[in-house]
Amino acid sequence: METLISILIVLSTFLVMEFVAWATHKYVMHGFLWYFHQDHHEPHDHFFEKNDFFFLIFAIPSWLGIMLGMMYNQYTFVWIGAGIALYGLCYFLTHDVLIHRRFKWFDNTNNRYFRAIRKAHKVHHKNMGKYDSECFGMLIVPMKYWHQAKKTNNKKVRQHKNAGTI
Repeated sequence: METLISILIVLSTFLVMEFVAWATHKYVMHGFLWYFHQDHHEPHDHFFEKNDFFFLIFAIPSWLGIMLGMMYNQYTFVWIGAGIALYGLCYFLTHDVLIHRRFKWFDNTNNRYFRAIRKAHKVHHKNMGKYDSECFGMLIVPMKYWHQAKKTNNKKVRQHKNAGTI
């Protein structure tokens, strides 16, 4: 039973983190800490951004939860820290690898979910400024982007059929 509870805590924390990330992105990154996030919305040719600072906002509570939970045998905090870390890993893979291509992994990904995420994030970056952006979440995608991703895929399939490549 302890294992099941631990897994539920990790998964619950993971899910809550999407909403924490959304609120942080909308009200902190596009708010009073815009100075650190601004370079993420501007074209540049360097690998690191001031925006990378935000990694610490999530990494530190995760690390503290795991470390202090282990030190004081408070394993609920270990599992919360693990849920935050798991979300951070998924965020990194989705945002930095699949969307912004900071690492050239998963080059041939043509999954509908990932196409929808890319489209939503592209819409977010369409506005280069601090205000009037949309789509602040990362893993939960508004349905309109799911529909657009489906249409895009259906159109590509029709083009391949007409070209005789399928």
